[in-house]
Formats: sequence, C-alpha cells, structure tokens
Amino acid sequence: MIRAACLALALCLSSGTARAETRDLNLDEFVAANLIAIFYHEFAHALVDVLRLPIFGQEEDAADVLSILMVHENFTEESARDIAWSAALGMRGASDPDRINARDVAWWDTHGPDLQRFYTMVCLFYGADPGGRRSFARGLGLPDQRATYCVEEYQLASESWGPVLDDLYDAGAGETMRFKVRGRLGLDARLTAEIVRREVQALNAVLSLPEEIDVVVENCGEPNAFYDPNYREIIMCVEFADYLASVAP
Repeated sequence: MIRAACLALALCLSSGTARAETRDLNLDEFVAANLIAIFYHEFAHALVDVLRLPIFGQEEDAADVLSILMVHENFTEESARDIAWSAALGMRGASDPDRINARDVAWWDTHGPDLQRFYTMVCLFYGADPGGRRSFARGLGLPDQRATYCVEEYQLASESWGPVLDDLYDAGAGETMRFKVRGRLGLDARLTAEIVRREVQALNAVLSLPEEIDVVVENCGEPNAFYDPNYREIIMCVEFADYLASVAP
C-alpha cells in the first residue's frame, strides 16, 4: 500500500529532498502527521492483542517500531519523510526541558523517555534507506555513533513485524476495522476525525484482521490515545490535537 498522505483535510503534503533539513510544515500538517504516527502506534497494540503476539521487551517499544515501519512502507517517500520528520519533532518537543521538569518524568511508566523514543524513530526511518535519507538523519541530529547501527535496527524491526503484516495483507481487503465517532464533536475535532477515518479506510482497503476492532474518535477530557483490550477499541481523543499543537516547533 503505497500512497500519498492527505494530511490537513484537503491539503496534501508535498516535499522534496531539498527540504530535508528545513521542513516548513504548517501547524495542521504537523498535528496531522503526529496523529498518523500515534494511530499506528495504537494499531500495534491492537495487533498484539487480537493476534496474541509474543512481545520480548516493552510492548510500547514494539508499538513505536511498527508505527515508523507503517509510515516507511505505506506512504510515498515524500509524504513519509514529512510524517516521520514531524512525528520525531513531536516526540522531541514532548521532552523539551523548558516544558517539563526532570523530577516530574514518570520513570516508572511503560513508555520510554520521549527523547530516547525520538532517536529510535529517527534511526529506524534512516536505517530503512540510509543512502537516500542521510540529510534527514543529519537534520534531526542523529549522532554518528547511533547511525552506524540503524540499518541493522531497521532490518531487525522489519524481520519481526514483517511476517505479521504479510499475513494481514495476504488476507486481503475487508471491513474489520470500524471507524466511529462517539458523542458530539466540535469543529476543532474535525482534523482528528478526518485523519483517523482516512487511515482506517486505507487499511481496510488492503488488509483484514481475524477479529473486528473499533477505532473511536471522542472527547476524553484529556489529551490521550490508547487501545482498550476489553472492548477491542482504539481510542483517539480529540484533545490530543491541541497538545500536539503546543509541542510544535
């Protein structure tokens, strides 16, 4: 499934390698790119549950890996670069010392530190095409010490998730993911709803899950996104968009 990413509603991203180190996305595009990456992170949690996948290590790390793999494999190169660039900056923005106090970091949480997740995201995306994405890695400050291992890291990630995704694609198109809007949403929720709806539609067009899951956009009262195994639902909270806007560069 190679496709362009229409991010800011009717506005499609377009970029070339000349923008690789100084991308100038508007705020809606930045938020939309992060919503795509977050959606695929939660999609990974859904796959772990529905397919009963064994996970060796932190499940959150495995979900981060699938997210960047889906961006790399399922979008055109230009769109994939913009999504990965914005998603990485969103992760780095969440770790900004001007916004958080190190003493307030929940080291006990199942998610790794945001700055470490940022470097892993950049490394994996770079490792998938080191020849064509060198400026991407340099523009985001990936150290040479880490870049040396990124091809191996990507290959390991691809070998781990690849067979899982191949089985889903081999099953063919279906309607096993059901998009829903729960409750009344304001106009400010339009971007979230449209982005998530399009990703669900795109996945249904190329793969099927062995069991149905719902993908719900709703007001949660907090910026969040999560997978609920009790109801087999991916929940995308509309408040997340405002949070993402607050960490935009």
